[in-house]
Amino acid sequence: MRIPLYWAEASAPALDRSRRQVTVNRWGWSDESPTAAQAHAQLRLDEALQAYRRDPSVRARESLRGYSGADGTPICEEVLDTHGTAVLTRNAYGAHCLNTPNALFVDIDHPEPGSLRTWVDRLLGLLVFVLATLCVFALVRGKWVWAGGMVAAAVLLHAAHRFRLARRRERQEPQALARVRDFFAARPDWGGRVYRTPAGLRVLVTHRPFDPLEPDTAACFDALGADAIYRRMCERQRCFRARVSAKPWRAGVREHLPPSWSGRWPVPLKYADQRAVWVLEYDRVAKGFAACHFLEALGHPFVDQAIQTTLDWHDDLSRARGSLPMA
Repeated sequence: MRIPLYWAEASAPALDRSRRQVTVNRWGWSDESPTAAQAHAQLRLDEALQAYRRDPSVRARESLRGYSGADGTPICEEVLDTHGTAVLTRNAYGAHCLNTPNALFVDIDHPEPGSLRTWVDRLLGLLVFVLATLCVFALVRGKWVWAGGMVAAAVLLHAAHRFRLARRRERQEPQALARVRDFFAARPDWGGRVYRTPAGLRVLVTHRPFDPLEPDTAACFDALGADAIYRRMCERQRCFRARVSAKPWRAGVREHLPPSWSGRWPVPLKYADQRAVWVLEYDRVAKGFAACHFLEALGHPFVDQAIQTTLDWHDDLSRARGSLPMA
């Protein structure tokens, strides 16, 4: 697991196959200083320029994509805190995420509904959008009664949609939870904690540390139905991860983390003040929500000491043991 404190970018012009000028860039990183990060960026740029001159099909631009990881780069997120081997970062949309090299978190999203239910949900969403649009036209033309009726209809449809989603989750959770319980029952020497998340379940395996690439990790992901995107990110970045604060839009924070087109880190200087204001407001609002709720402990009661440290920090950061609403 690599999560550097400092990042820098270096770039230089080069000629492509058509003899047109392009810009080649590379990022550098360091835990020592911004100067060391800049030196690393320049070193990687020099290597990239040499490769590009030999073969212009080499990628010229290198982008950073946070935890999902651009090729060749470590996790590129703002570091908020550290605790033992675990690192707390702010992700691309502003939420706090706990990254750990050896505490096996499994993210289990409830499966998508069948095609018919999906189309029903989409139709409800489309009807709400159409009603909202017609409401705007009615207001422009001064048709207040029509506008009020459309607003009422849109609200009812939205409530029906939310009710359908809630009922679906009520049916899906027992099935997912039964699969998790069966998994631990078949492995009496394994222990774990199970949490409810807004989209499904989260499992933390507690009896020993794990490597993201070891066979037991893959077997656990397979058996529990780990989210495919989460699994790919774990393998790519050689670490596990758990979001421990609210998703902004679920907590009522509608604006995107500046810069709004990417939420990238390191943030360009011209967006620094905007980002600081957004972060202050988000962190204030997020204190009123939990990222997950603890459900139960399963399997062997022994908890490895290294995992206990991460477990305690996770439960504290995510407010998993309280009664706050999830977001």
